[in-house]
Amino acid sequence: MAYWLMKSEPESYSWDDLVRERETEWTGVRNPAAALHLKAMQVGDQALFYHSGKDKAAVGVMEITRTARQDGDLPRWVSVAVKPVAALARPVTLAAMKAEPGLAGMEMLRQSRLSVSPLRDTEWALLLAMGQGAP
Repeated sequence: MAYWLMKSEPESYSWDDLVRERETEWTGVRNPAAALHLKAMQVGDQALFYHSGKDKAAVGVMEITRTARQDGDLPRWVSVAVKPVAALARPVTLAAMKAEPGLAGMEMLRQSRLSVSPLRDTEWALLLAMGQGAP
């Protein structure tokens, strides 16, 4: 199983929207590196739902329920399907992530504009511990 971090502006699509809908298509990713990450996702992989914009915090855990398929007219852009697994007991803020030495190499911190990025097993475990939310 692989782990990911996926960003969404809560004004556009929030964790609460995902919980209410029970599943969604993660569309609209138009960055080549992020699209490659979507293409690498497998059913059963897990991802942190990260509120970007003003909130800047990981708020929940999602599961990938369908692998990549074309999103729009160009085959280079893809989407995956996700469902909520569990909310984190407390949000893990960007400030807390940056302050944690064990997360210094995290892709999202090194490439802050990337909307989909991989997480190492150790980063995943640390982020869940920080959010007190092991699903």
